[in-house]
Amino acid sequence: MSDDSPKFDRPVLNGLVALVAVALGVGLILGLVALLASSQLGLGDSDSAVADGSGQRESMSIPEQFESAESGPRITLATEDPDESEDPEESEDESEEPTATETTEDVVEDDEISLQAASTTVTAGERIYFSGVYPAGEGAILWVQRYENDTWSDFPASVGVTNGTFSSYVFTGVSGLNRFRVIDRDTGTASNEIRVTVG
Repeated sequence: MSDDSPKFDRPVLNGLVALVAVALGVGLILGLVALLASSQLGLGDSDSAVADGSGQRESMSIPEQFESAESGPRITLATEDPDESEDPEESEDESEEPTATETTEDVVEDDEISLQAASTTVTAGERIYFSGVYPAGEGAILWVQRYENDTWSDFPASVGVTNGTFSSYVFTGVSGLNRFRVIDRDTGTASNEIRVTVG
């Protein structure tokens, strides 16, 4: 019986030694594979590059290339954006805006004066605002007149014409219906009358 026990102990010991040897071999192989993979991916170089600061220098080279490329697109964007951002419909709408004034000018002849009041009723002492259009009277001075005693009398107020239009206001202490107009004394052209009730 004593001869058989060493025979059983040796195979078990041999098996344990074999398992340890296989484990060490597999560990070495995995370690070598991991080392090769890290060197291929540059993981080890990135650490040294960060330590040296070279990795940051490489990232700084990207803005330099971007700056050199920016000079070209800036010129093209400056010329293209204003033209492309404006839709043809918007530019047509802007060009059509003067047509609104043209329609009013079509109604009023160039040598006529069109006058209108902001309100037809005001309280005593309140301003009477008026405005009008005089296309041919650029720079002209228009004098305000009030109808009284069956005739048009000069009122102590005047207004200048700018860009074919004018606007101003007057005061009056006369209650009841007041009739006003403006006249260009140089040409004798008078506007239509406006009627404002005061009181």
